[in-house]
Amino acid sequence: MTSNKRTFMRAAIGVAVLAAFSINAHAADTLKVGLLATLEGPFAVPGQDGIRGAELALKQKGGMAGGKKIEFIKGSSDGTPDKAVNATRKLVEQDKVQIMIGPLSGDEGVAVKNYAKSKPDITFVNGSSGAQAATLVDPSANFFRFNSEGAQWMVGLGEHALGKGYKKMFLIAEDYGFPYSQVQGFMASYCAKGGKVVDKAWVPLGTKDYSTVIAKIPKDIDALLVVLGGSDAVNFLTQYEQAGGSKPMVGGSITVDQTVLNYKGKRRESLLGTASAGPMADSIDTGEWKKFVADYKAAFKDGFPSPSLFAYLYYINTKAALDGLDAVKGDLGGGQKAYRAALQKTSFAGPAGPVKIDDNRNGVGTTYITEVVKTADGSFTNKVVKQVPNVTQTLGLSKAEFDKMGLGSRDVPDCRK
Repeated sequence: MTSNKRTFMRAAIGVAVLAAFSINAHAADTLKVGLLATLEGPFAVPGQDGIRGAELALKQKGGMAGGKKIEFIKGSSDGTPDKAVNATRKLVEQDKVQIMIGPLSGDEGVAVKNYAKSKPDITFVNGSSGAQAATLVDPSANFFRFNSEGAQWMVGLGEHALGKGYKKMFLIAEDYGFPYSQVQGFMASYCAKGGKVVDKAWVPLGTKDYSTVIAKIPKDIDALLVVLGGSDAVNFLTQYEQAGGSKPMVGGSITVDQTVLNYKGKRRESLLGTASAGPMADSIDTGEWKKFVADYKAAFKDGFPSPSLFAYLYYINTKAALDGLDAVKGDLGGGQKAYRAALQKTSFAGPAGPVKIDDNRNGVGTTYITEVVKTADGSFTNKVVKQVPNVTQTLGLSKAEFDKMGLGSRDVPDCRK
């Protein structure tokens, strides 16, 4: 081999080594995080805003956490457990993400929690899923939910409804885990203090025709309890308007969320005064909330007038996941045990109040009782009328009292007579 050829070969080998080193260094300095939301189906619009919330949390950290560049690998579901698990499995087993954030919907959360048990070396952080059973029943040591859940979000709303004179109500809700939780949170106190839910209409997720349900609504009720979200809520409101419906409503946390309040239709005006409750509200008057809203508006020109519930929940869960990475300086070794210990201790002043978790890795927080109002610019928003602080998963009851009532379901609680 001539001297020139040897020189050329050495140079080529050197370039290859440098290239390999560069690739390995990039891989070591970039951490892949799975981000799952419902970008299909009836919750597609909420899913898009959930993604915005996660992206805002990362943007506020300059795209870095624990000294590493964070790369979101996104997955899509449609609100069903099977699709959520399949999308999560792809992100974990094929895309090799080291942390998972998501899912959005209630039964999805229960299914992903169960899948998490088969992947003990991966940490799963909730997106906005709010079914009780994701953390209250057979919890997984590697599934964290920094938001409170659907039943917690409705604590105090039953008393508020009674105060408005709604002593007899008829329920319309989607037939899966999250609405079960919401209905329990409402009815636990509503029934105990004399309210009656005379009947319940459970509808499949993605229902388009509500004519049969609307025909069954009794004439002698005081109000409707509506726990529908996304396009389901819009479809019901539109058809109820067309049928001449005029009963006032009490809404679930996702029924008068920004993703629904911005739909166009005459029935939208009748939402004014609608009572609801949740872990945040559009009109929270604190510096932390105002900064969150301003940052959201600046980052997303295609977003809503105010961040939706889903943007808020994905934001706080993503921020917690990133704060935990900062605490361990990006070290996910040892089966991520140090990272999970850091997550358990993670707490911060969130936009809607303190963010912290209990021993089941479930959020404990403030519930906001709200009513829909119109602002000066014509947009609709949820105004805070009362706050209930430090709501736990037993809904203000003792563990014995809660266990006696049982987990929320189609039939629990019941106060028809």
